[in-house]
Amino acid sequence: MDPKQWRIGLVGYGEVGRILAEDLRAQGLAVATYDLKLGDASAAPPLRAHAAAHGVTLAATHAELAARCDFIVSAVTASQTVPVAQACAPAIQRDALFLDFNSASPGAKLDAAALIEAGGARYVEGAVMTSVPPYRIKVPLLLGGPHAETLAPLINTLGFAAKVASDRLGVASATKMCRSVMIKGLEAMVIESFTTARHYGVEDAVITSLYETFPGIDWEKQAAYFFQRVIEHGRRRSEEVREVAQTVREAGLEPWSASGTAERQAWVAGLADAGLFGTRGTAAFARSPDWRTEADRILKHLAADD
Repeated sequence: MDPKQWRIGLVGYGEVGRILAEDLRAQGLAVATYDLKLGDASAAPPLRAHAAAHGVTLAATHAELAARCDFIVSAVTASQTVPVAQACAPAIQRDALFLDFNSASPGAKLDAAALIEAGGARYVEGAVMTSVPPYRIKVPLLLGGPHAETLAPLINTLGFAAKVASDRLGVASATKMCRSVMIKGLEAMVIESFTTARHYGVEDAVITSLYETFPGIDWEKQAAYFFQRVIEHGRRRSEEVREVAQTVREAGLEPWSASGTAERQAWVAGLADAGLFGTRGTAAFARSPDWRTEADRILKHLAADD
């Protein structure tokens, strides 16, 4: 079938799901979605409003979505990777293509693949290799599994920027997970290092030293970005890094670094949930161009606890 004629289903209508919906609907494609938050009285209204504004059909369940779609993208939190596959598999159309967009371990991807394939559909693992918002649908995407070669040219005609990593499941996700040991770890380390340096009044000296060692990085700008991303998305990131830790365990190593990163990301997310950085959804939330503003909020909070 011509991809332009596909009925596309998005499981998960968070930031990534909404971006994909916007870019696919802009091409006139038929898009439906299901998200658990559609059953939450407080979380559902903005999702319903977005869907109405962009002409996205809302499904009542995973099964309803799976039954009506030729191509499904699962874009949920890491912990929901396998549950989504379980929920979709009994109703999924035979030979439908199922793209697992989630940041999960190779083991989780293999479990999800077994469920989808048992339902008669074709599973493809996807590994998103950088932050989605700047690139939108064109975010660099690695595909893996025996159906990756089939899917790549089809979705690239829809605007995706996908390339095949391997015909073996697990390779694309392992690439993503190993990268995340570094990227998510660097976010956590910068928050920990810079906030501590701010406490001792040595932040300028620390940053000067970092510029000397890594002159290609604008540490002021990078730190502001890291603080913002973790404050806004730390909950999702902490789940991803727990999958990273599982990937490290599957390799036989103890994930000391990844486990610490997950805890730091979750800790910052907890502060954000408590309103330390402002109100979610407002322009002021996690939008300071100076990381010191956020570090000072953290330090003030810690001093109050003492």
